[in-house]
Amino acid sequence: MKPVFEQSSVAETAYRRIRADIIFGRLAPDEKLKLERLKTQYGVSVSTLREILNRLASEGLVVAEGQRGFEVAPVSPENLREIAALRQLLECYALELSFAAGDMDWEGRVVAAHHKLHQMELRMIGGDRSVTQDWKRYDWEFHQALISACGSRTLMETHAAIFDKYLRYQMISLTFRGQIAADEHRQMLDAALSRDAATAQAVLRRHVESGVEHGLAG
Repeated sequence: MKPVFEQSSVAETAYRRIRADIIFGRLAPDEKLKLERLKTQYGVSVSTLREILNRLASEGLVVAEGQRGFEVAPVSPENLREIAALRQLLECYALELSFAAGDMDWEGRVVAAHHKLHQMELRMIGGDRSVTQDWKRYDWEFHQALISACGSRTLMETHAAIFDKYLRYQMISLTFRGQIAADEHRQMLDAALSRDAATAQAVLRRHVESGVEHGLAG
């Protein structure tokens, strides 16, 4: 038998892999999560899988169907709009706090995160879709860097959970808006460096709302 800490590590790794596969669309909405197949795929026991899937159900990424098992949570335009609204609410509040408290180290994190995101945006604009997952990872990092000086771990964790649900929709149905989205990120960077929270909030709202409408119209 493996030591308890090793069992925990294996379970946590499997949890993160399954969660990432749901968010990045490799496990599709409404897909039945058959335990025997997942056991082989992720290298954990059925009992551990049940614990993982119940944990993901509490996060809203999996639906537990009682005796019928588990399936990936469905998606809908209504749910996307609700998630987008929650993201805006949390991120706008966090931006104001972060801009007021941010120091030079925070500025460095924001600039570095934007640089990485911009490199991926340039490749996406050039038609390279092989970097889609990296683009979204750096998008997440940039928005997290912007609010990283907010001073509230709870706010950061709550925002990250909502952003992941929004990211899931982006990977499934929302599409890259090209230069427009890249320009919005640049505007948010400039607003951060000048501590202009009102402008950053306005750009963020436009950024999220336009992304939702662009995705739903596609």
